[in-house]
Amino acid sequence: MFAKKALLATVIGLTVIACPILYFLVGQALSESQLQVLRTLALIAGCSGLYCFIAGELTHNNSQMDKLWSILPPVYTWVIAVNGGMSARLTVMAVLATLWGARLTFNFARKGAYSIKFWSGKEDYRWILLREKKEFKPRWKWTVFNFFFISIYQNVLVLMTTFPALVSMDSPRPFGPVDWIAGILMLGAIVYEAVADEQQWRFQTQKYKLLEEGGALESLPEPYNKGFNTTGLWGVSRHPNYLAEQGVWLFFYVFSIGAGIGFFNWSIIGAMLLIVLFMGSSAMSEEISSSKYPEYPAYCRSVNKFFPGRRYRTS
Repeated sequence: MFAKKALLATVIGLTVIACPILYFLVGQALSESQLQVLRTLALIAGCSGLYCFIAGELTHNNSQMDKLWSILPPVYTWVIAVNGGMSARLTVMAVLATLWGARLTFNFARKGAYSIKFWSGKEDYRWILLREKKEFKPRWKWTVFNFFFISIYQNVLVLMTTFPALVSMDSPRPFGPVDWIAGILMLGAIVYEAVADEQQWRFQTQKYKLLEEGGALESLPEPYNKGFNTTGLWGVSRHPNYLAEQGVWLFFYVFSIGAGIGFFNWSIIGAMLLIVLFMGSSAMSEEISSSKYPEYPAYCRSVNKFFPGRRYRTS
């Protein structure tokens, strides 16, 4: 519990304190044209946050922002690119953000998250489990959490991840070697995440198929009898998809370096906050998996959380 509160305090501290400090002390201030674009993006984010809160409260489905998570960054980046004159750098950033968004949207859609009624669809199981925790009883506590964290904070965070494009908007520097490096690395991270998600999808699909055929989990053949994936990238990293997701936005930030904004500038705040968010999300996922699968704690002890390391082997 102390660790969770410390993580929450870190998130709040980075958002409320670090953001303005970084803006005023590190990197260039926004021009009037950039501020005008930011107002447009903030309006979109505000409408998104309001929708997520109202729809989540009315439907009791708190995956509203999950559905928009992969859609909003490409929208934001294209708005910036158009207002920035469709320079080579901004166009490449927008195309890569779109590839990232299309892949993530597809992966979420095949899990049943989207439907014709956009506010319905399958809810992420973690919100369901989190709602049942005693910390969110009575109901009003969950409503407050839904408003400030799920609806407002996550929308602000998603907007912040696209700040490297915003600070690069007025750059006179042509597309150069640093941009090539950023683009190649970001594309590589997108492919890496796609491979990880595909491996997880195939494993879970086959596992549930075997379970539906009448077998108990313990009686399933290797490796499905463990209940969790230890094949492919998942055998050397517990969260290869999270590693790639963090990498995507760190490499997106590198474009701002290519634009001449500085090796360290305030637009990195989105990537930093995303890393903190994934630390919390991975901890929650592992807590759930450890309670469901007896071998999972041993898996955690022998395999790195994010970066590839030793391959997991059963005793």
